[in-house]
Amino acid sequence: MMQFENRREAGRQLARQLLAYRGRADVLVLGLPRGGVPVAAEVALGLGAPLDVLVVRKLGVPGHEELAMGAVASGGARVLNDAVVRDLRIAPATIERVAERERAELQRRERAFRGDRPPPEVAGRTVIVVDDGIATGATMRSAVAALRTSGPERVVVATPVAAPEAVALLRGEAHEVVCLHTPESFLAVGRWYRDFPQTSEDEVRSLLQAAGQAGKERS
Repeated sequence: MMQFENRREAGRQLARQLLAYRGRADVLVLGLPRGGVPVAAEVALGLGAPLDVLVVRKLGVPGHEELAMGAVASGGARVLNDAVVRDLRIAPATIERVAERERAELQRRERAFRGDRPPPEVAGRTVIVVDDGIATGATMRSAVAALRTSGPERVVVATPVAAPEAVALLRGEAHEVVCLHTPESFLAVGRWYRDFPQTSEDEVRSLLQAAGQAGKERS
């Protein structure tokens, strides 16, 4: 079974599959907090590209929060997992209640990670969106939907590991999907890492600050 040592090592492997984008002035790398940011930091470093975050929140099924019925993202985009909503007969009012709560947390995280700094400009750029793994695809689909409303030239989804079904969905919504490993028996993202601790908000802030300083030195 293929396993990555940790998120940073997975990010370095992923960067090697994205070398066609290295050194291009139009490229922006966005990590999905929190776990996607350490992976994205290595991708940004390997490509010589700026790093930022795109905050996305999963909409968990009440009572079974690990099961995603959809997700919301910065900019107001929302994606629903129609199969889950239909099969569990989740009422629209329930979806709205969960979405309202997650939007509030989304706004809190944006302030925590970015402070007063505005979101990056994505119009006309090639945006590489990175997560540490993709299970259902709801979170990444919401990220892609949010980005496409802002007019990027190209949206590239990049991840070390993903369920095959999620990759198939995303290929219909992003311009390109780069994934190192698509195991048939996916189960959970953490299964594919030897070391998979929780990523803290402090770590996210530290990685963003380091990337910003590296960008200043390059310029």
